[in-house]
Amino acid sequence: MSGYQALYQQSIDDPEAFWGEAAAGLHWDKPWDSVLDSDAKPVPRWFVGGQMNTCFNAVDRHVDAGRGDQAAIIYDSPVTGQKRQYTYNELRDAVASFAGALRAQGVGKGDRVLVYMPMIPEAAIAMLATARLGAIHSVVFGGFAANELATRVNDAKPKVIVSASCGIEPNRVVAYKPLLDEAIRLSAHKPSACIIKARPQAEAPLVEGRDLDWDAAAEAAEPAECVPVAATDPLYILYTSGTTGQPKGVVRDNGGHAVAIHWTMKNIYNVQPGDVYWAASDVGWVVGHSYIVYGPLLAGCTTVIYEGKPVGTPDPGAFWRVISEYGVKVLFTAPTAFRAIKKEDPEGTFLEKYDLSCMHTLFLAGERCDPDTLFWARDKLGKPVVDHWWQTETGWAIAANPIGIEPMEIKPGSPTVAMPGYDVRILSEEGEEMADGDMGNIVIKLPLPPSCLPTLWGNDQRFIDSYLSKYEGYYLTGDAGYRDKDGYLWIMSRTDDVINVAGHRLSTGGMEEVLAGHPDVAECAVIGVADALKGQLPLGMIVLKAGVERDHDELKKELVKRVRELIGPVAAFKLVTIVKRLPKTRSGKILRGTMVKIADGEEFKVPATIDDPAILDEITESLKSLGYAGS
Repeated sequence: MSGYQALYQQSIDDPEAFWGEAAAGLHWDKPWDSVLDSDAKPVPRWFVGGQMNTCFNAVDRHVDAGRGDQAAIIYDSPVTGQKRQYTYNELRDAVASFAGALRAQGVGKGDRVLVYMPMIPEAAIAMLATARLGAIHSVVFGGFAANELATRVNDAKPKVIVSASCGIEPNRVVAYKPLLDEAIRLSAHKPSACIIKARPQAEAPLVEGRDLDWDAAAEAAEPAECVPVAATDPLYILYTSGTTGQPKGVVRDNGGHAVAIHWTMKNIYNVQPGDVYWAASDVGWVVGHSYIVYGPLLAGCTTVIYEGKPVGTPDPGAFWRVISEYGVKVLFTAPTAFRAIKKEDPEGTFLEKYDLSCMHTLFLAGERCDPDTLFWARDKLGKPVVDHWWQTETGWAIAANPIGIEPMEIKPGSPTVAMPGYDVRILSEEGEEMADGDMGNIVIKLPLPPSCLPTLWGNDQRFIDSYLSKYEGYYLTGDAGYRDKDGYLWIMSRTDDVINVAGHRLSTGGMEEVLAGHPDVAECAVIGVADALKGQLPLGMIVLKAGVERDHDELKKELVKRVRELIGPVAAFKLVTIVKRLPKTRSGKILRGTMVKIADGEEFKVPATIDDPAILDEITESLKSLGYAGS
């Protein structure tokens, strides 16, 4: 039995022994009473009775071990021309001071702190400082629209919000403070304080009695020590799009998260303490939580916080410069980044300017990696390119190529094999196991391994309904695919209407709600259409109210602007077509899946339940006018 196979089998047959051994690599203030409590509801829980502090394990532990002078964070910002490094000693001091500032505002164990920040070191410091106090952070992607931010404020009910005066895009400054002020105005819940990091690129007038300046608050604070918490206490809440458009607050616990994420660094990514690891993502997404902040620091690596883009800051060689300059061993990013680089520099000319001998492996995730992009990256880099598959809900890879255990053959289009702890099954609609090669619903047999969500914030029932109710004893991933005869998994599509734009999962239902709110719109449907650069783009199909006669181009601009303002530019919403009617079943369900197939030029069967097949011809012509449907 191979090294991977033996470990995987042990994790399924004896999970307590497997994860108990993995947990021994961390510091525990109090050992656990049991590795796994199988009777816990709604799902089994890990390291019950144990106490620890995630910040201590990610920062102080390395200082205590004599490695305080090693670089912990490298900050590189081509959009501002700034570069800065923090040693573990400096990071500990900065985190302890800011934790003191939070504590001075009444933040303690179990309180929530909402973090709305750009890609600057203070974002990671705010997260770690919250964890240091045993409080719970909820990071919201910087620049998210005010109403989206308000829904998260209402749900998490933070005592304090931490933000910055602005974020910086290659061609513009995004002022955060007006968005934050508007979100607080819209929200029923009001934080008791906001702490704002002033950046020279934008002013942020402070509200007297509520807002504090970051630098002044941290300087005046008494540094805070780490507060031990139960392993099962929440470390963070991270909101992910739900199919209803109402965000779901994924909960991550302290103990299981630290154990699993720490385990992945050596066994999946093959990095050791002192190695430089770079996840080119954003702290607002799960990749930023797991692999910009917690994973590299738990493993004693050096992590890179990069405030820039793969192209345009200043050119398609941006990533190669960072890798070469800092000796990056592993790069983890989304396939979208490589599609952008490939589009701007198809021959890889910019690669030739840099020495990338330090780099061992490229990992891709966030959306299914098309083989063309994987081949291009592999050919140009001359390094292994590993696609791996995971979710906000799991926090780490469900399927990957375990480079640190046993590198396996790469099959382009597959994220390779299930990782230890994930008992992955492919089930039919009726719950029967599918034969190798047959497509079905991808599920994970309980117990989920450590770090996977134990519930949704404040909503056990929605957690059960969303993930556990379809098949008893199984977690529903919401993805469809199959397993081949070699045990490799193939993830083919989402089974709901969440679309994947440049690695960001966005709810089409949420966009439909925004479009339907326009006074001229009678009904609408948003579908995800294939896009060579971003994977998918949202396309809005609009039916106007009777009697509305106005310039269509003007209306389309209004609708695009509306989605941009109410959901945010991250939706990349710019495709709108106005149609007379939408194809529906006789029961009134809009046939979104059929429209996606038409748009992407795929073969489709006219559904037997359609109320008027002639509508599909009208839809096809409308999509052709936008350059889709095989036009």
